[in-house]
Amino acid sequence: MHILIAPNAFKHAVDAATAANAIRRGLQASRLSCTSECFPIGDGGNGTGRLIVDRLGGELVQVPVSDPLGRPITAAFGFVEGRKMSVIELADASGLHLLESGALNPLRAQSYGTGQLIRAALDRGAADIIVGMGGSATVDGGSGMLRALGARFLDGAGNEITDLPAGLEALRTIDLSGLDGRLGAARLTVLCDVDNPLLGDTGAAHVFGPQKGASPVQVQQLDSLLAHYAAVIRDTTGEDVSARPAGGVAGGASAGMAGLLGAELVNGIDYFLDLTGFDAALSKSNLVITGEGSIDSQTLQGKGPYGVASRAKRIGLPVVGLAGKVPSRIHPELAAYFDTLLAIGSGPSPLDEALAATADNLARTATQLGNLLAVSA
Repeated sequence: MHILIAPNAFKHAVDAATAANAIRRGLQASRLSCTSECFPIGDGGNGTGRLIVDRLGGELVQVPVSDPLGRPITAAFGFVEGRKMSVIELADASGLHLLESGALNPLRAQSYGTGQLIRAALDRGAADIIVGMGGSATVDGGSGMLRALGARFLDGAGNEITDLPAGLEALRTIDLSGLDGRLGAARLTVLCDVDNPLLGDTGAAHVFGPQKGASPVQVQQLDSLLAHYAAVIRDTTGEDVSARPAGGVAGGASAGMAGLLGAELVNGIDYFLDLTGFDAALSKSNLVITGEGSIDSQTLQGKGPYGVASRAKRIGLPVVGLAGKVPSRIHPELAAYFDTLLAIGSGPSPLDEALAATADNLARTATQLGNLLAVSA
């Protein structure tokens, strides 16, 4: 038996590579005679860019940039020389992890540093720029990023607005004449791990704003700012991003990039699996193990384990899903893709303890899975 081990990251616990190695370690400790391949995956969330760079044999380039509050930090982007490809994680320069909880301020946090990374990638000669959008601290519609790339956001008197996104209330025109000319020759691809639109109850402000520190009043304010921003984008380029699927990713940065830069918004997991040659690894396998922190109905909306399972099912392979949390009752739609769902916890425990034990729990569960497969072989 050859087993393909393809987990996503377990959020706030372990990255995808660590999860894959823990599962392999558990299988090796079992009584099952098998071979295995670790193929950690990403769907556009944190860590996806690093996985792509590692799989394609690229390098990391360090760049001085601004964090979400304008403070100087060093961030990195990946570069694959043979493909002239740059891989950027928005979270590296504009991520939630860069701010302490008391410093969260979505009316002031902006994505300027990510724009600096894109400019540095262009300096390096990138013709193909991939941006993973997970983990942002911003709800600025990508306005900070665009400003770093030369766009100017102007009020009614023609003055440039720099206090983004709060200042978007006064936005009247967007001047793209100073936009970095090299963007016109580059292909921009945005990896999206959710399909939330920019506006409304399922939009960037309402769903993701509270995670970034927005109060109920600020959520309404941010949604209004983004609606006005979308209207000015439509007046500027003719692109209506207000209801575009996945326009709400990374606080609406995906909408800003699509509407003003012509970026392509793609399903993150499908793009990742195609780019990294996942199907070739799949074709050599007899069983697939995937997983992430929680597998539930949301998983079917394009999350990593769903992408893996759906491809496995196309060629008739069994799929085991491992997660910290699984549904307490059989879920028919999940059962169509996952032959078995296993919760990795060993018993009730506080969340912080459960997160800290994730790698050990994955290894232990994989050992028991291997033993079960050996018995049934």
